[in-house]
Amino acid sequence: MQKITTFLWYDDRAEEAARLYTSLFPDSRITGTTRYGDVGPGEPGTVMTVEFELAGQRYTALNGGPVFHFTEAVSLQVDCADQAEVDRLWAGLVADGGEESRCGWLKDRFGLSWQIVPRVLTELISGPDRAKADRVMAAMLQMRKIEIQPLLDAARG
Repeated sequence: MQKITTFLWYDDRAEEAARLYTSLFPDSRITGTTRYGDVGPGEPGTVMTVEFELAGQRYTALNGGPVFHFTEAVSLQVDCADQAEVDRLWAGLVADGGEESRCGWLKDRFGLSWQIVPRVLTELISGPDRAKADRVMAAMLQMRKIEIQPLLDAARG
């Protein structure tokens, strides 16, 4: 059993968000839904929470109303094996009203921030060659969605 679960507050689209996220990540599924009863605060019968797993990690989404909003201070970082995975997730998460940012960051249409990061970026900037790491970092800082080939080109000098 996972001891700590990420809890996400949505105005009223928690179920839609969970369906999108579980459609994008392998080993993902919706595991449960609770509904508001007569006591509220939501309309009786409407979705209160959706429990779901993304790549085996548990999350809970709440339809809590327009009281709290997501900020970039918290984001979900995704380790991507290759450019195809970066491209697929980027497209899926910015679709239908999402917003591109810089350096691999985006907001999905629900306002949740994501970092879509190819694994090779971490490998290129964490080695002992600081000049190479600086070139790679400078290249990455010019990008919205991270593109692997320009990072590799920068690494070579």
